[in-house]
Amino acid sequence: MTWLVALRLGRVSNLPTVWTNVLAGIVLAGGGIGFGAGVILLLALSLFYIAGMFLNDAFDREIDARERPERPIPSGAVTARAVFLSAFAMMAVGFVLLIVVGYGFDGGTGWRPAVGGVLLGLAIVFYDSHHKGNPLSPLLMGLCRMLVYFTAGAAVAPSMPVGLVVAALVALSYLIGLTYVAKHESGRSMTVLWPLAFLAIPFVYAAPIAVNTVIGAALALLFLLWTVYALTLVLGRNRRVPRAVGHMLAGICLLDAIFIAGQGASELAVLAAVGFPLTLLFQRVVPGT
Repeated sequence: MTWLVALRLGRVSNLPTVWTNVLAGIVLAGGGIGFGAGVILLLALSLFYIAGMFLNDAFDREIDARERPERPIPSGAVTARAVFLSAFAMMAVGFVLLIVVGYGFDGGTGWRPAVGGVLLGLAIVFYDSHHKGNPLSPLLMGLCRMLVYFTAGAAVAPSMPVGLVVAALVALSYLIGLTYVAKHESGRSMTVLWPLAFLAIPFVYAAPIAVNTVIGAALALLFLLWTVYALTLVLGRNRRVPRAVGHMLAGICLLDAIFIAGQGASELAVLAAVGFPLTLLFQRVVPGT
């Protein structure tokens, strides 16, 4: 497997969205984390994300052979066996790193981040192996992202604060809408539109934050305009669904920035918002879908 193939399989252009998930999870949990533990936590959850993308291609190889023969496995650039082995190896390393985060640093929360990693790994495998033709696949995808927030929060706090749970549910609603759009990348027309209503929930959450803070208002407005623009690529006459999905993935960083701004951490909110253009920039090099 070449590095270029690995980068494409792992959709690494979307990694900034994972990093902002981790940052939001830490801030919403109300805890702090040292630089070393924070870097290891980011690396661990990045490995889980890349592994999930590898497994997505490995499980979908037969469908991709018909619908997307240019993907690495059906095109012969790599074998399914190598992709499976690489994915599970990355998950194993990520799990070990979460143990290090829990036990290897002062203030660590012990077994909690490792348990989060186990649940995340199981959710990823279940989603990747059952998402095709499954009407609940958008919910399953959203649950995977929720577990990223929870695992990050578990690394800094012994329990899940209500604010973290609420924000994770808001992110779940956005991911349901996003994943529903992504299910139509192969060109199928979107005849049922009601799942897109889930995309409105983050704006209900963002409204009081926008009223109370300038940075919150700016982020909420940018997130609204960007989401509307992405939907025009889905619902307009010239449909460009893959591009819309990439744009909506980048929007996750803006949603995380709103979560963080709601906690009064304006500087960290700006840092999370940087993930938005960074994701778009990376997607120019490595496709996000």
